[in-house]
Amino acid sequence: MWEQSTDPFGSLWLSALVAAIPIVVFLVCLVVFKLQGILAAAIALVTQIIVAMWAFGMPVDAMAGAGLLGILNAIWPIAYIIVMALWLYRLAVASGHFDVIRASIGGVSRDQRIQVLLIAFAFGAFLEGAAGFGVPIAICAALLMQLGFRPVRAAMICLVANAAAGAYGAIGIPVIVGAQVTGIDVAVLSKAMVIVLQPLTVLIPFLLVVILDGWRGLRETWPAALVATVVFSGVQGGVLWFLGPELADLGAGLAAMVALFAFGRVWQPAHEFRADGAAPPAAQSHSFGEIARAWSPFYILTAFILLWSLPFFKDLFAAGGPLAGAAFAVPIPGVTDEIITASGSVVTATWAFTPLNATGTAILLAVIVSYLTTPRASRPNLWSELAGTLRTLWQALVLIALILALANIANYAGASTSMGQALAAMGVLVPLVAPIIGWVGVFLTGSVVNNNTLFGPLQVASAEGIGADPALLVAGNTAGGNTGKVISPQSIAIAAGAVGLSGRESEILRASILYSLGMLVFICLWCFTLFLVF
Repeated sequence: MWEQSTDPFGSLWLSALVAAIPIVVFLVCLVVFKLQGILAAAIALVTQIIVAMWAFGMPVDAMAGAGLLGILNAIWPIAYIIVMALWLYRLAVASGHFDVIRASIGGVSRDQRIQVLLIAFAFGAFLEGAAGFGVPIAICAALLMQLGFRPVRAAMICLVANAAAGAYGAIGIPVIVGAQVTGIDVAVLSKAMVIVLQPLTVLIPFLLVVILDGWRGLRETWPAALVATVVFSGVQGGVLWFLGPELADLGAGLAAMVALFAFGRVWQPAHEFRADGAAPPAAQSHSFGEIARAWSPFYILTAFILLWSLPFFKDLFAAGGPLAGAAFAVPIPGVTDEIITASGSVVTATWAFTPLNATGTAILLAVIVSYLTTPRASRPNLWSELAGTLRTLWQALVLIALILALANIANYAGASTSMGQALAAMGVLVPLVAPIIGWVGVFLTGSVVNNNTLFGPLQVASAEGIGADPALLVAGNTAGGNTGKVISPQSIAIAAGAVGLSGRESEILRASILYSLGMLVFICLWCFTLFLVF
């Protein structure tokens, strides 16, 4: 049995600096040498192996087990959820449903301020929950251009609006992964996200209107913005608090769209706003039945995810439940009962394989039901869309696997604790800078998931060092990263491609950066206030 050492050099700061080398290598490879994410992560993983063995004395079998656990978690449940979600989305697009969905949204109001609330805010959040990985930014920016928005403004607005949903993208994966790599219960972390991030979310609809039409626009459209924020934030916060992160974006986005649609039937701004004199697009008419069928894959998805999230369903697979035998906890050789942490506890790491009650299985059933209920004439090729999904995602999935392997080795070697203890020396300032770490992580990696994987354990170690609630700092890390997504190179590139500005990404960056920094400052101050109060 091997015992961790968090200070192998007898100097905490020196040990922490050595522990940080793999993360620095990864970021330098991305930013300075501009390597592809997979290559940068592979180099960082090799560096992590060297640091774990040489500096922290980690045995080979323990290191192999830690890396294996990271890869297994990347496959199940993370890759499973992501692939199923994007598969469902691609089937909706290929069947023609998505054209009807776009038309039904764009026809609610001719006022561009209301269109921004419907498309960039509500519909974008819905897509973030269903697919994530840049899908909402690309689709909503292109749709806004079709409605008369200029390219840079369309891209920037969608990037800012995504801050309301980016923390829970692709069926809540960022929060789920954050809970996995830190050992925090996902329900506890979800509630912490409500406390940390929801105050900013409440302000975003108003911010979008001000960006588009200044204070005059806010005076003229505040009723619609208020409806959007009350419904969206109320549903999102309620889902996070009582159910978990899986439906946080899907439910909130759908509810906000329905609320704005209903509100638009009884109220419209006195002055119709069209930026730069843009002409309204030609109206497209669809019957209620066509619209209902177009939305049906997402209704079905919501129903299955909701069922999988209910306590009675979860209890079926809990210890002592009638289906407990269908949930497997696989001990990891070299790690389980083979490592003593710096605090003296024995590690009991297991890989949870839950084929029936996994969130990905709920999405798979939604895929099957949606496909079977689609009229045969418009059914796409089921397997070709799955193949296309895998071709689209394989690099992102491999990158996640490499980073999870790196993070697990760092965690079980004691390196993450070493860095956390060093940061804890900052004392009460740690909660103030925790969101900044997340912002930097997402700016450089382009992913809230990868950010939580890299820095989640570090935040926990820092919290323990100053006596703070670990969930608060991990939520701060996630929330800060969410604001960094607004200007991450990956997000900017997706937005630029969607609006035909590839090669002119700097224009979108300049238009967006102040909003990203402003939201980051808000999160830092709020996180610090929560630490002082609680």
